[in-house]
Amino acid sequence: MIRVLIADDHEVVRDGLKLILETEEDFEVVGEAGDGAKAVQLAEELQPDVILMDLRMPGMDGLQAIEKIHSRFPQIAVVILTTYNEDNLMIRGLRAGARGYLLKDTNRQTLFDSLRAAARGEALFLPEVIARVLNQPSAEKRSENSVLTERELEVLRAASRGERSKEIAFHLGISERTVKAHLDSVYNKLGVDSRAAAVATAIERGLLAK
Repeated sequence: MIRVLIADDHEVVRDGLKLILETEEDFEVVGEAGDGAKAVQLAEELQPDVILMDLRMPGMDGLQAIEKIHSRFPQIAVVILTTYNEDNLMIRGLRAGARGYLLKDTNRQTLFDSLRAAARGEALFLPEVIARVLNQPSAEKRSENSVLTERELEVLRAASRGERSKEIAFHLGISERTVKAHLDSVYNKLGVDSRAAAVATAIERGLLAK
């Protein structure tokens, strides 16, 4: 059972998400929060597996809440669910520790898949979102001190498509242990601690642009 906390300042949105999630046998909504501060409090009290987090909320916003939750409870997966289709917000949210980014007009299956991936410790990115961001000018120049090897880039590109370690290993003809080693090297070079943060940072630096 995947235990989910919903953080959104609109009650009707929380009610709708709860109804949708409870149509699936493996989801249980264990709590609801109307702002970031309440989300942090309930994260500590309830220890959910996944938090669906809105970004624009009164008081403490979603980005601040993600940072606090990730620093205190890194085992809790956060998936951003927002109305705002803003690339900068997506990158900031992923760098803060979120494992995924969804728009509120997403379909049910994508929502379910993203939550399940996050609960497994993986990141799932919508291809159209990643493609759009990669077409934007990078915010930073590629740093010679943090350039990834071609194999590391291949692994990270596959991760940005939401591929699991065993899928990456199969496609590249390497072992899962080698995939993990490449990802660990990527995290070290980019100064991050998750796939989502690695993808966000690589996008900012223009490292994933082909």
